[in-house]
Amino acid sequence: MKRLMKNESLLFYFFGSFLFMETIFRIITAEVLFTVDYGRSLVFLLPICLVLFLICSFFISTFNFIIAILLLGIASLIYSSQIIYYKFFKTYYIIYSLGNTGQIMEFRSDIFNVIVENVIFLILFFLPVFGLVFFKKKWITFVRIGWLNRLIVVFCIILFQLTGIATIYAGGKESHSAYDLYYNSNLPKLSVERFGILTEMRIDLQRLLVGWSPKVEVPTTSKSVFSHKPLPQRESIVRKTPEKIEPKPIKYNKLVIDFDELIANEANEEIRNMHRYFTSVEPTDKNAYTGKYKGYNLILITAEGFSPYAVHKEVTPTLYKLVNEGYRFTNFYNPIWGVSTSDGEYVALNSLIPKSGVWSFKHSGSNLLPYVMGNQLKKQGYKTTAYHNHTYTYYGRDISHPNMGYDYYGLGNGLDIKETWPESDLEMMEKTIPNYINNEPFHTYYMTVSGHMQYSFMGNFIAHKNKQLVEELPYSEQAKAYLATQIELDRALETLMAELEKKGIAERTLIALSADHYPYGLEKETIDELVGHKVEENFELFKSTFILYTKGMKPVVIEKPASSLDILPTLSNLLGLEYDSRLLMGRDIFSDADPLVIFQNQSFITGKGSYNAVTKEFTPNEGETMKEEDVQNILQRVQEMFYYSAKILELDYYRKIYGNE
Repeated sequence: MKRLMKNESLLFYFFGSFLFMETIFRIITAEVLFTVDYGRSLVFLLPICLVLFLICSFFISTFNFIIAILLLGIASLIYSSQIIYYKFFKTYYIIYSLGNTGQIMEFRSDIFNVIVENVIFLILFFLPVFGLVFFKKKWITFVRIGWLNRLIVVFCIILFQLTGIATIYAGGKESHSAYDLYYNSNLPKLSVERFGILTEMRIDLQRLLVGWSPKVEVPTTSKSVFSHKPLPQRESIVRKTPEKIEPKPIKYNKLVIDFDELIANEANEEIRNMHRYFTSVEPTDKNAYTGKYKGYNLILITAEGFSPYAVHKEVTPTLYKLVNEGYRFTNFYNPIWGVSTSDGEYVALNSLIPKSGVWSFKHSGSNLLPYVMGNQLKKQGYKTTAYHNHTYTYYGRDISHPNMGYDYYGLGNGLDIKETWPESDLEMMEKTIPNYINNEPFHTYYMTVSGHMQYSFMGNFIAHKNKQLVEELPYSEQAKAYLATQIELDRALETLMAELEKKGIAERTLIALSADHYPYGLEKETIDELVGHKVEENFELFKSTFILYTKGMKPVVIEKPASSLDILPTLSNLLGLEYDSRLLMGRDIFSDADPLVIFQNQSFITGKGSYNAVTKEFTPNEGETMKEEDVQNILQRVQEMFYYSAKILELDYYRKIYGNE
């Protein structure tokens, strides 16, 4: 016991160091510091400190000192690296991503700039390591303790861990509570707020090792909580049936799937439950827009960092034309997910919610994906190609994209463009159009990169290239740099449209474009500047633009809320493809199904209002009301969508239905 008491200075130093680092971390990332969550995170730091103290008690003084330096250094590195990642991607890295750090280092010049900008904070995180060296001989001892004393430490570890868990239970078990995040849900950003970064990473590691999935109660019935009466829409998108003609029976985007037989022949209870769920999901109806573009060529684009404030009549005239002369979606949202661009692609191309904790798109590379555009249109005889003007292996696209039915080309894999950072969308378009334009019908997918951060004229080749075109704009330097990157996308689209026109196929080519995520590389003040007012951060920040255009069409305004999750079923319906809408998480925007826009933190927007899952507040639209019971039913539906999306990915569920076709 005397040795334990003598060594307690090290324990106090560990706790003081972690208290210091956690506080600095929250000052940088949280709006409010002294909260219940802050107190809970400190309770969970106690067992961590005791574990480190225990590790430093097994050897002689010198070795214990070296181990203490290493452990504290690792902790400092975790805090500082998470801050750098947060500043760069506006989220936190997961344990799974550590195996792909080589790809992240492709942004080393940008990361270096972030390090320089935040060097003071990073130094603060390493102060405890320097302090341990300085105070070693003065105040801190590193004595080896006996087995009895170690048992006392183990008892204290268990005691404080149970205390932390008690604080979780004390806060209730409702959605997004500490209890829900600790045991049931996987929302890393909110978990960091509730428990602290070290505890969240420990939870993430545990879940990765055991292959954990979010817990959602399997519904006994899946009757939709949504009404299916048509939402009020502009007359231009509703075809009215003359009063004297009997209305035609409703047809649905639904395939013949014998779920009863599948259930009877399935031994895996998880998959049986999935069959039960999907057989009871209400499909979307076929409508006046079904098959409107059947047989058309399709060019589908995920544009890096694209946003409504990239659309400028004088600066980006082609984007302006496409937005305002096509289908104009005035309430379209592009939520951000855990793995940035890759998850943004995954949502738009698969109409599934990414599974938190893994790279969903890369993980899907061995799964059957019957509903993605590439595979659907390839079966229709289309030439299907995909291009990305950055490293072709980045985010595992060399695995995911061929699996979607594409002949895939990127930098280092057949796409011969100049290596810059970022690379040119215009050059990619010029080099690739000849590969498919003479092979109708064709479907081409592009993942662009010119709009990538950092948004500055130093270190961003595209921004510097187009600098002179934005110099006279009345914006800040960062805002100008952002618009300069979007000019490259605009010129690429201008070239594409000119070539389609020259070939005489512009009228039978459908162009669809959405962003991977909002441009989080911009400071919030810059976004406010470009929008013209202070942008609300739970919903409005993710408001975006979906371009859907073909030459000669009559402009149409769609006010119905929609998101990138709805792109795949909407395109499938427009192209007249046979698909089963029950098996996708999004909905055909032109159908009569009530809208549901969902976000990473499980907030949602419906036709009647919006629900903030963090504050648990529902804000109705003007003239609308919604019962609390209905709000909770929709929240349950949202949680089911997260759960079953993860299960589709994990269990290769489509293969359970269709075999190896």
